[in-house]
Amino acid sequence: MKLFFRIIVKIFLILTILAGYATAGVIKETDSDALLNQGIALLKKGRYDLSINYFNKAIEINPKYADAYNNRGLAYGMGKGQYDKAISDFNKAIEINPRYAEAYSNCGITCRKKGQYDKAIADFTKAIEINPRFAGFYNNRGLVYEEKGQYDKAISDYSKAIEINPRYAKAYNNRGLVYEEKGQYDKAISDYNKAIEINPRYAKAYNNRGIAHAIKGQYEKTISDYNKAIEINPRFAEAYNNRAFVNFYKRDFEMAWDDVYKALNLGYKVHPGFLNALRQASGREK
Repeated sequence: MKLFFRIIVKIFLILTILAGYATAGVIKETDSDALLNQGIALLKKGRYDLSINYFNKAIEINPKYADAYNNRGLAYGMGKGQYDKAISDFNKAIEINPRYAEAYSNCGITCRKKGQYDKAIADFTKAIEINPRFAGFYNNRGLVYEEKGQYDKAISDYSKAIEINPRYAKAYNNRGLVYEEKGQYDKAISDYNKAIEINPRYAKAYNNRGIAHAIKGQYEKTISDYNKAIEINPRFAEAYNNRAFVNFYKRDFEMAWDDVYKALNLGYKVHPGFLNALRQASGREK
């Protein structure tokens, strides 16, 4: 009986201790690593404000915690669109750890969104200097060169990204876009083909290949590509808009109007000039 009583008492004590942990929470307020990890988990779930609270606590405990600044920067920038706060945090992470390649890259991504292209290029270049075998840094710098109209530099960076990672579908797609800008449509189509081969569910690559086919007058291939893009992503407004253009040129006005409605309903701003042309050609207002 005494043994039974002692066992019951021990079980009660264990349950009480466990209940105490559950109430207090697994994370100790003095554990900066646990706070960081919880913040990252919340960041991935899109709970940006709550994740920032955890990163704040981690920084309060450890003001030299570069990872906490970097991740808080992600929450501010990619999450909440507060780019100045994000850049400030990335810079702080870099100040603490001057070899923090990811923080340079994140700062570059944010500067690009603000149109600070030269600063973005400098940040990506520094990230590459620290880690020259990471394909994403080259791809991201290529995006900035492309937006600046420096197409040869963009192609060089995308090609380097592909050299490092031959399965990098986005780099093929991005290089295809630059070839298209340069009027090299066969090269563009070749790159889109490769992107689709690597990722058969790459809706944007189908859409982009459709544009290249359209420029070459290959309308059946164009329609097929837009159909596939829409099949993969039924909310791909740009693909509906682009298919409407092709149907217009094929004089299939009913199909063109149908696609216009779908694009508009998805919030896409269909060009007013195209709408006017479609009204005149079809003999109807809507």
